[in-house]
Amino acid sequence: MVKKSEPSRTEPATAESTGFNPVQLVQDSKVELSRVIWPSRQQLISESLAVIAMVSLSATTIYLVNNLFSWAAGKVFV
Repeated sequence: MVKKSEPSRTEPATAESTGFNPVQLVQDSKVELSRVIWPSRQQLISESLAVIAMVSLSATTIYLVNNLFSWAAGKVFV
């Protein structure tokens, strides 16, 4: 019976790289935020309006279906 060896795990290069470093976190966050493609004001407004419209439409649909089922239940069970 041949025993398979477990894959080797790479150890951290230095003791400094382990643990939480708040300065490194802030630096990395700045780098990542500089890579973000931010939407224009017009895109932000139009997409926000689209989200608000879809949420309103969904809420209205749920409200109407709920009222329909409540009415139907009232007719059947009363």
